[in-house]
Amino acid sequence: MTETHAPDSALPCSDYHAAFAPAAPPPPLPRAPLRLSCVVPAHNEEANLERFVRALAQAVQPLTAEFEIIIVNDGSRDATHEVALRLAQGSGLPLRYIALSRNFGKEAALTAGIDHARGNAVLLIDADFQHPLDLLPQMHQLWLAGFDMVYGVIADRGGESGTKRVGTGLFYRVLNAGSHVKVPPNAGDFRWMDRRVADALKALPERQRFMKGLYAWVGFKSAALPFVPADRAAGQSSFNLRRLGSLALLGLISFTTLPLRLWSVMGSVIALIALAYGLLIVLDTLLFGADLEGWPTLAAAIMLFSGVQLMSIGILGEYIGRIYDEVKQRPAYLVARDEDHSPLRERP
Repeated sequence: MTETHAPDSALPCSDYHAAFAPAAPPPPLPRAPLRLSCVVPAHNEEANLERFVRALAQAVQPLTAEFEIIIVNDGSRDATHEVALRLAQGSGLPLRYIALSRNFGKEAALTAGIDHARGNAVLLIDADFQHPLDLLPQMHQLWLAGFDMVYGVIADRGGESGTKRVGTGLFYRVLNAGSHVKVPPNAGDFRWMDRRVADALKALPERQRFMKGLYAWVGFKSAALPFVPADRAAGQSSFNLRRLGSLALLGLISFTTLPLRLWSVMGSVIALIALAYGLLIVLDTLLFGADLEGWPTLAAAIMLFSGVQLMSIGILGEYIGRIYDEVKQRPAYLVARDEDHSPLRERP
């Protein structure tokens, strides 16, 4: 994947800059007139949704008259369904409302939006106002200049807890150390994609989808735009440490076998240490006739090795569990309702 920085004075965050060297912009490509699909995943966003959709429509209208806004309700438990349905049926906005049958997770909601998008460009953006709408003209210009994907990179995580910042940094280091596909650090789901990228993502068959890794895996010419997330306009994020940990585990298992290799190395090192210690005991007994002592040490060693073996089985089980989920071939999501008032239609 060819990476480059945005042509503005703003610079990406230090982690991104250290991991990804800038490249020359590609030559401009002829683009068809913009038909934009805006995918908005929503989970418990009743307080933000209507105001955000209207603000998004105002931001997109100067770019093109042909656009659609696809709201994907990911099993919300508040009034998100009622708000989205009312907007789709009576607001006069170019809306398509897709309600999933239950909460499948944000990765599945994004997949559903991409699957149903009809434009020659697709914008992924959250409904909580944390992704800046004023970057859309810049994304559009980069797309016109020949970039197939333009994605936002968080330039400042100062508003997050120290635990989350450390965990995020560690996650990207481990992920990129063990995978030939390099995922840009601090890059999120805020991105503008050409139709070719959306079609490539649709063609990927896996059910357990780690979207940040899939964006990187498909490649294409990409540009990074640094931004500082705004505070949520209302409500609370549904991503807690447990869900973020589950997502991180999915990303590691989906895109790297580093945990398996590390545990193989650890097992080899422990085996060599045990062999050396055994030889030392034999030599000490033969040369000096020392009594065989150290039953507490022996018990501790047995407990250590048992724990290592159980952890090894657990890591192996995570990979096998993902294989089990994939071979069942269940769909990534199910649609309970599709209220289609989009002016865009598939072109032959």
